[in-house]
Amino acid sequence: MAKNSPTYDLMLLLDTAIDAEARTKILADASEHIKKHGEIVSEHDWGTRQTTYEVGKNKTDAEYHLIQFHGTPELLATLQRTLRITDGVNRFRIIKLANGVGAPPDLKATPVAVSAPAEEQREQAL
Repeated sequence: MAKNSPTYDLMLLLDTAIDAEARTKILADASEHIKKHGEIVSEHDWGTRQTTYEVGKNKTDAEYHLIQFHGTPELLATLQRTLRITDGVNRFRIIKLANGVGAPPDLKATPVAVSAPAEEQREQAL
């Protein structure tokens, strides 16, 4: 992969309701596919965090992962198609980075507590 090819961020939000083995396999499969057809720049595990809003039904947290990589349009299309139909992926987003964008923050270093489900928060607010 050419050094001057664009850098992309793949942000993965994995369902914490599935077992850890399945989440690890989803992440490994995505990384392996990128390695075959592109080049991984960096991988970041940001741990389990509360989501801003409920995803699906009553999913208020997710396991966050960021993979930065170089790749082709064909790789992007394949990743999007695969992740869209993969059980256990709550959300994902692929973003093309502008030149000169710095390294992502180390969010794993900052502890984040996953709070009570949204329904309980609403009850407490009343």
